[in-house]
Amino acid sequence: MIKATNNGLAQGFVFDASAPLPEGQDKRALVRSMFDAIAPRYDLVNCLMTFGLDGPWRRRTIDLLRLSPASVVLDVGCGTGDLARSLRRKGHRAVGIDLSLGMLTAARAGGAPLIQADAVALPFGTGAADAVVSGFAVRNFADLSEVTREIGRVLRPGGRLALLEVGEPPNRLLSLGHRAWFTHVVPVLGALLSDGAAYRYLPRSVAYLPSFPEFVRLLADAGFTDVRHHPLSGGIAQCVTATRSPERAER
Repeated sequence: MIKATNNGLAQGFVFDASAPLPEGQDKRALVRSMFDAIAPRYDLVNCLMTFGLDGPWRRRTIDLLRLSPASVVLDVGCGTGDLARSLRRKGHRAVGIDLSLGMLTAARAGGAPLIQADAVALPFGTGAADAVVSGFAVRNFADLSEVTREIGRVLRPGGRLALLEVGEPPNRLLSLGHRAWFTHVVPVLGALLSDGAAYRYLPRSVAYLPSFPEFVRLLADAGFTDVRHHPLSGGIAQCVTATRSPERAER
Protein backbone atom coordinates (compact mmCIF):
# COMPACT_ATOMS: atom_id res chain seq x y z
CA MET A 1 0.00 0.00 0.00
CA ILE A 2 1.24 3.49 -0.87
CA LYS A 3 0.25 6.43 1.26
CA ALA A 4 0.48 9.65 -0.76
CA THR A 5 1.20 12.85 1.14
CA ASN A 6 1.96 15.00 -1.94
CA ASN A 7 -0.08 15.75 -5.04
CA GLY A 8 0.42 12.85 -7.41
CA LEU A 9 2.90 12.46 -10.26
CA ALA A 10 5.03 15.34 -11.45
CA GLN A 11 4.49 16.20 -15.08
CA GLY A 12 7.38 15.77 -17.52
CA PHE A 13 11.13 16.05 -17.11
CA VAL A 14 13.34 18.67 -18.73
CA PHE A 15 17.04 19.18 -17.99
CA ASP A 16 19.33 21.69 -19.69
CA ALA A 17 22.81 20.14 -19.42
CA SER A 18 24.43 23.51 -20.22
CA ALA A 19 22.72 25.30 -17.33
CA PRO A 20 23.97 25.47 -13.72
CA LEU A 21 22.71 22.70 -11.46
CA PRO A 22 19.47 23.72 -9.74
CA GLU A 23 19.17 24.44 -6.02
CA GLY A 24 16.36 24.57 -3.47
CA GLN A 25 12.80 24.13 -4.70
CA ASP A 26 13.93 24.06 -8.33
CA LYS A 27 16.08 21.03 -7.52
CA ARG A 28 13.25 19.38 -5.60
CA ALA A 29 10.88 19.76 -8.56
CA LEU A 30 13.48 18.53 -11.05
CA VAL A 31 14.40 15.46 -8.98
CA ARG A 32 10.77 14.53 -8.45
CA SER A 33 9.90 14.78 -12.15
CA MET A 34 13.08 12.93 -13.15
CA PHE A 35 12.40 9.92 -10.95
CA ASP A 36 8.77 9.82 -12.03
CA ALA A 37 10.04 9.65 -15.62
CA ILE A 38 12.65 6.90 -15.15
CA ALA A 39 10.75 4.72 -12.67
CA PRO A 40 9.53 2.05 -15.15
CA ARG A 41 13.08 1.00 -16.14
CA TYR A 42 15.03 2.27 -13.16
CA ASP A 43 15.98 -1.19 -11.85
CA LEU A 44 17.06 -2.44 -15.28
CA VAL A 45 19.31 0.56 -16.00
CA ASN A 46 20.73 0.50 -12.46
CA CYS A 47 21.73 -3.14 -12.83
CA LEU A 48 23.32 -2.60 -16.23
CA MET A 49 25.22 0.57 -15.38
CA THR A 50 26.69 -0.97 -12.17
CA PHE A 51 27.30 -4.43 -13.71
CA GLY A 52 25.00 -5.83 -11.03
CA LEU A 53 27.12 -4.47 -8.18
CA ASP A 54 24.29 -2.35 -6.78
CA GLY A 55 22.80 -5.46 -5.15
CA PRO A 56 25.94 -6.37 -3.14
CA TRP A 57 26.42 -2.69 -2.22
CA ARG A 58 22.93 -2.58 -0.71
CA ARG A 59 23.48 -5.80 1.21
CA ARG A 60 26.77 -4.46 2.58
CA THR A 61 25.00 -1.24 3.60
CA ILE A 62 22.48 -3.22 5.64
CA ASP A 63 25.26 -5.26 7.27
CA LEU A 64 27.03 -2.05 8.31
CA LEU A 65 23.96 -0.98 10.30
CA ARG A 66 24.56 -3.88 12.75
CA LEU A 67 20.85 -4.12 13.50
CA SER A 68 19.16 -5.97 16.32
CA PRO A 69 16.42 -8.45 15.26
CA ALA A 70 13.11 -6.96 14.07
CA SER A 71 14.42 -3.38 14.03
CA VAL A 72 12.25 -0.54 12.72
CA VAL A 73 14.15 0.85 9.72
CA LEU A 74 13.16 3.81 7.55
CA ASP A 75 14.40 3.68 3.94
CA VAL A 76 14.53 7.37 3.01
CA GLY A 77 14.55 7.94 -0.74
CA CYS A 78 13.59 4.29 -1.16
CA GLY A 79 13.04 4.42 -4.93
CA THR A 80 11.76 1.06 -6.13
CA GLY A 81 12.30 -0.55 -2.74
CA ASP A 82 15.47 -2.65 -3.05
CA LEU A 83 16.77 -1.80 0.42
CA ALA A 84 13.34 -2.09 2.03
CA ARG A 85 12.85 -5.49 0.41
CA SER A 86 16.24 -6.74 1.61
CA LEU A 87 15.53 -5.46 5.12
CA ARG A 88 12.20 -7.31 5.19
CA ARG A 89 13.91 -10.51 4.10
CA LYS A 90 16.20 -10.19 7.13
CA GLY A 91 13.19 -9.89 9.43
CA HIS A 92 13.27 -6.15 10.01
CA ARG A 93 10.26 -3.81 9.97
CA ALA A 94 11.08 -1.59 7.01
CA VAL A 95 9.14 1.44 5.78
CA GLY A 96 9.94 3.10 2.44
CA ILE A 97 9.67 6.86 1.95
CA ASP A 98 10.14 8.66 -1.36
CA LEU A 99 9.18 11.98 -2.93
CA SER A 100 8.44 10.35 -6.30
CA LEU A 101 5.05 8.67 -6.63
CA GLY A 102 6.27 7.15 -9.89
CA MET A 103 9.04 5.29 -8.08
CA LEU A 104 6.69 4.11 -5.35
CA THR A 105 4.20 2.89 -7.95
CA ALA A 106 6.97 0.84 -9.62
CA ALA A 107 8.33 -0.43 -6.29
CA ARG A 108 8.69 -4.05 -5.26
CA ALA A 109 9.32 -3.60 -1.55
CA GLY A 110 8.52 -7.08 -0.28
CA GLY A 111 5.41 -5.95 1.54
CA ALA A 112 7.02 -2.95 3.26
CA PRO A 113 4.67 0.03 3.68
CA LEU A 114 5.46 2.85 1.25
CA ILE A 115 4.85 6.54 1.94
CA GLN A 116 5.17 9.48 -0.41
CA ALA A 117 6.78 12.28 1.57
CA ASP A 118 9.60 14.83 1.51
CA ALA A 119 12.68 13.80 3.52
CA VAL A 120 12.70 17.20 5.28
CA ALA A 121 9.32 16.38 6.88
CA LEU A 122 9.17 12.67 7.68
CA PRO A 123 5.74 11.58 8.96
CA PHE A 124 7.09 9.83 12.07
CA GLY A 125 7.40 10.72 15.71
CA THR A 126 10.62 11.71 17.46
CA GLY A 127 12.76 8.65 18.17
CA ALA A 128 10.42 6.32 16.26
CA ALA A 129 13.08 4.42 14.28
CA ASP A 130 15.94 2.13 15.23
CA ALA A 131 17.78 2.87 11.99
CA VAL A 132 17.62 4.91 8.80
CA VAL A 133 19.09 3.83 5.49
CA SER A 134 19.28 5.64 2.16
CA GLY A 135 20.52 4.38 -1.19
CA PHE A 136 21.86 6.78 -3.84
CA ALA A 137 19.65 9.64 -2.62
CA VAL A 138 22.05 11.98 -0.81
CA ARG A 139 22.92 14.00 -3.90
CA ASN A 140 19.24 14.35 -4.78
CA PHE A 141 18.03 15.95 -1.55
CA ALA A 142 17.29 19.66 -2.01
CA ASP A 143 18.50 20.54 1.52
CA LEU A 144 20.90 17.92 2.89
CA SER A 145 21.42 19.78 6.16
CA GLU A 146 17.69 19.78 6.91
CA VAL A 147 17.37 16.13 5.85
CA THR A 148 20.12 15.00 8.21
CA ARG A 149 18.53 16.94 11.06
CA GLU A 150 15.16 15.36 10.31
CA ILE A 151 16.73 11.90 10.20
CA GLY A 152 18.34 12.67 13.55
CA ARG A 153 14.93 13.60 14.94
CA VAL A 154 13.19 10.35 13.95
CA LEU A 155 16.05 8.12 15.13
CA ARG A 156 16.09 6.93 18.72
CA PRO A 157 19.23 7.73 20.74
CA GLY A 158 21.83 5.14 19.75
CA GLY A 159 20.04 4.49 16.45
CA ARG A 160 22.04 3.82 13.31
CA LEU A 161 22.33 5.58 9.95
CA ALA A 162 23.80 4.29 6.68
CA LEU A 163 24.03 6.41 3.52
CA LEU A 164 24.95 4.53 0.32
CA GLU A 165 26.17 6.67 -2.56
CA VAL A 166 28.39 6.73 -5.62
CA GLY A 167 32.07 7.40 -4.91
CA GLU A 168 35.34 8.51 -6.46
CA PRO A 169 38.02 5.78 -6.62
CA PRO A 170 41.39 6.86 -5.18
CA ASN A 171 43.25 4.79 -7.80
CA ARG A 172 43.99 7.08 -10.76
CA LEU A 173 43.39 4.52 -13.53
CA LEU A 174 40.23 3.20 -11.92
CA SER A 175 39.05 6.77 -11.41
CA LEU A 176 39.59 7.65 -15.09
CA GLY A 177 37.74 4.55 -16.27
CA HIS A 178 34.91 5.07 -13.82
CA ARG A 179 34.53 8.73 -14.82
CA ALA A 180 34.48 7.87 -18.53
CA TRP A 181 31.85 5.19 -17.96
CA PHE A 182 29.66 7.33 -15.72
CA THR A 183 29.83 10.56 -17.74
CA HIS A 184 29.83 9.19 -21.30
CA VAL A 185 28.49 5.63 -21.46
CA VAL A 186 25.75 5.78 -18.81
CA PRO A 187 23.93 8.74 -20.49
CA VAL A 188 23.88 6.79 -23.80
CA LEU A 189 22.62 3.67 -22.03
CA GLY A 190 19.97 5.70 -20.26
CA ALA A 191 18.85 7.35 -23.49
CA LEU A 192 18.49 3.97 -25.21
CA LEU A 193 16.56 2.29 -22.40
CA SER A 194 14.88 5.06 -20.43
CA ASP A 195 15.08 8.88 -20.43
CA GLY A 196 18.09 10.61 -21.97
CA ALA A 197 17.74 13.88 -20.05
CA ALA A 198 17.63 12.07 -16.70
CA TYR A 199 20.80 10.11 -17.37
CA ARG A 200 22.58 13.27 -18.49
CA TYR A 201 21.62 14.84 -15.16
CA LEU A 202 22.65 11.92 -12.92
CA PRO A 203 26.41 12.08 -13.67
CA ARG A 204 26.40 15.84 -13.11
CA SER A 205 24.57 15.42 -9.80
CA VAL A 206 27.75 13.97 -8.26
CA ALA A 207 28.80 17.61 -7.81
CA TYR A 208 26.22 17.84 -5.00
CA LEU A 209 27.98 15.17 -2.91
CA PRO A 210 29.78 16.40 0.22
CA SER A 211 33.35 15.35 0.93
CA PHE A 212 33.77 13.02 3.89
CA PRO A 213 34.87 15.87 6.22
CA GLU A 214 31.70 17.73 5.16
CA PHE A 215 29.66 14.60 5.94
CA VAL A 216 31.24 14.52 9.41
CA ARG A 217 30.31 18.16 10.03
CA LEU A 218 26.75 17.79 8.72
CA LEU A 219 26.08 14.68 10.77
CA ALA A 220 27.70 16.10 13.92
CA ASP A 221 25.43 19.16 13.60
CA ALA A 222 22.45 16.78 13.38
CA GLY A 223 23.43 14.94 16.56
CA PHE A 224 25.45 12.01 15.19
CA THR A 225 28.70 10.49 16.42
CA ASP A 226 31.05 7.74 15.21
CA VAL A 227 30.83 8.84 11.56
CA ARG A 228 32.70 6.36 9.35
CA HIS A 229 33.49 6.06 5.65
CA HIS A 230 33.38 2.67 3.91
CA PRO A 231 34.66 2.51 0.28
CA LEU A 232 32.97 -0.18 -1.81
CA SER A 233 34.38 -1.91 -4.91
CA GLY A 234 37.59 0.09 -4.92
CA GLY A 235 35.77 3.32 -4.14
CA ILE A 236 33.32 3.46 -7.07
CA ALA A 237 30.63 3.44 -4.38
CA GLN A 238 30.75 4.46 -0.73
CA CYS A 239 28.77 4.07 2.46
CA VAL A 240 28.81 6.58 5.31
CA THR A 241 27.61 5.27 8.66
CA ALA A 242 26.91 7.08 11.92
CA THR A 243 25.25 6.61 15.32
CA ARG A 244 22.64 8.92 16.81
CA SER A 245 24.07 10.46 19.94
CA PRO A 246 22.71 8.84 23.14
CA GLU A 247 22.01 12.37 24.41
CA ARG A 248 19.35 13.90 22.17
CA ALA A 249 19.76 17.63 21.72
CA GLU A 250 16.64 19.74 21.38
CA ARG A 251 16.11 21.18 17.89
